[in-house]
Amino acid sequence: MHDLERFFGIRFKDPGLLETALTHSSYANEHGTVSNERLEFIGDAVIDLVVADHLYRTRVADHEGILTKTRAKHVCEAALHEYAKACHLSKYVKLGHGEEKTGGRIRPALLADAFEAFLGAVFLDAGLDGVYAVADKVVIPLVERDTQDNFTDHKSMLQELIQSDKRTLEYKIVDESGPSHRKHFTSRVYMDGIILGEGEGPSKKEAEQSAARTALDKLAKTQIEGGD
Repeated sequence: MHDLERFFGIRFKDPGLLETALTHSSYANEHGTVSNERLEFIGDAVIDLVVADHLYRTRVADHEGILTKTRAKHVCEAALHEYAKACHLSKYVKLGHGEEKTGGRIRPALLADAFEAFLGAVFLDAGLDGVYAVADKVVIPLVERDTQDNFTDHKSMLQELIQSDKRTLEYKIVDESGPSHRKHFTSRVYMDGIILGEGEGPSKKEAEQSAARTALDKLAKTQIEGGD
């Protein structure tokens, strides 16, 4: 863990926070300790703030809608996974035996959550100064290399499209299968109570993204057929 601190040029005043941030629930359950799930909650808000702040300061010509869409792209699961890979976070995550055996150390959703938890721990230990030390190393460089197609956030795209017609969206997990260390989820997205798309994935977030992508494909096909 000291290598991780050295990578970012930080030192935790409370090393226990760092240890908790890197403790997956599978390890916590096996060893009777605390997992990183609560720190994920903090980290989720922190990454939103950091990316929004950077975009606001550097993209002065972009209007609110563009800023919102760009931020969503850089705080989605795929982006968080890239940030985790950039600092080799998988080397430091503590996993339970079953999770380790089934490839948890390379699972995108698990590493994305761990990065959020890590940011949450940094914020609690060192405030925003510490957070920006991390962001400047692995987050901002990726934001600056922004391209049109990276980290596509299908949920945000669908939300933006539906809001223009004053419709409402709701996501529901309709099926959950597999052992606790290797879950598989099925999600449906509803527009005004009508099923618009269904998708699957190894996490709830990925299943919802898949459902949103299906819905976007369906809407695009409808528009094309309507145009004909």
